[in-house]
Amino acid sequence: MTRSCRALLVSAPASGSGKTTATAALARHFRNQGRRVRVFKTGPDFIDPMILERASGQPVYQLDLWMTGEADCARRLYEAAGEADLILVEGVMGLFDGEPSSADLAQHFKLPVMTVIPSAAMAQTFGALALGLAQYRPELNFYGVLANGVASPNHDKMLRESMPEGIAYLGGLPKDPAIALPERHLGLFLASEVEDIEARLERAAAALSGLALDALPLVEFPAPVAAKMPCALEGVTIAVARDAAFAFLYRANLDLLQAMGAALRYFSPLHDSAIPAADALYLPGGYPELHLRALQDKRAMLDALRAFHAGGKPIHAECGGMMVLFESITGKQGERGTMAGLLPGAVTMQPRLAGLGLQSVVLPEGELRGHTFHYSRTETPLEPIAFGMPRRHGSTGEAVYRSGRLTASYLHLYFPSNPQAAAKLFLP
Repeated sequence: MTRSCRALLVSAPASGSGKTTATAALARHFRNQGRRVRVFKTGPDFIDPMILERASGQPVYQLDLWMTGEADCARRLYEAAGEADLILVEGVMGLFDGEPSSADLAQHFKLPVMTVIPSAAMAQTFGALALGLAQYRPELNFYGVLANGVASPNHDKMLRESMPEGIAYLGGLPKDPAIALPERHLGLFLASEVEDIEARLERAAAALSGLALDALPLVEFPAPVAAKMPCALEGVTIAVARDAAFAFLYRANLDLLQAMGAALRYFSPLHDSAIPAADALYLPGGYPELHLRALQDKRAMLDALRAFHAGGKPIHAECGGMMVLFESITGKQGERGTMAGLLPGAVTMQPRLAGLGLQSVVLPEGELRGHTFHYSRTETPLEPIAFGMPRRHGSTGEAVYRSGRLTASYLHLYFPSNPQAAAKLFLP
């Protein structure tokens, strides 16, 4: 049994080319036509999906042949094909970058590929880039190109005329600061932080008004093998931190915890003074370094974290969630915030990227997959209980620390990669 749906993978020659803006513009354009659009993000990313959810009005999940796995990808695409008029998949980095790459995902699921090419200070060379991308891997279904940063109608005309025969020019997004999405050290600003996000999305969508859904190709998605979900967390309540400082949460992780029987209770370490009554605590990553004074001054919350740990209850902390459990965090400008002190040592922000890439880790609970992406380093006398195993040789494996029932690491784990192991992290 298969389901068919129009689909498109949106990629680019490199990061920073405008993939998210283009994907969001497409999603909003077709949503404005009354179409139901489901969007996915290739690879481990938390920020882009927030923008894409605002654009499409639908939840956004990650697809990655290694981290989430082929079966997980197949199931999510099949389910989306049953309810959507269009599936959009935003790629990661450049089209052929990474192992696995966006091209690998597109080829595996036979997704047509559109590339977004930055066109600033370029004319006829635009066509040469398009030709190279289209022919580099002939087995890919290369659908066409979209120009980003088009300066004028005459510029658009030159770009269109540069296209080699057989490669479609699908239009362009204008060079317009009212469309571009603001960025910082970990990527784009969170959707909730961009006050005029709706106006930007509408303006971008309007620029693509000439694109017709019916022109996009249909893709067949075969039915996946059904997987039985263990009820390992039946009756367990998990408190989940979620606010501007702790926003890096995979929807799939939350869905899995609930599917295994857990009740989730959300709270804000930035604004609340207490942790909800719960059997376990989940502190995800985010931007604690941007909220040092607010976190430091929230003494009742820091006390609540200490009391939760002292009570012997499970705590799982990832990246930013781990950072607030050390004694202090020092920001890029030298500002220092006193934190919970559940872990001995300090965290210091760095001017350059300190960790990046897919990793797996073998814990006492089992092996899990995930990724790391951070600009800080830690100094601690704690001995790690495990180290991550980088997908790509040559990068550094992240340390995993454990203190009582507290497990902490820079790793952002993808719980569906091993549901049983994930459940054990939260079991009282």
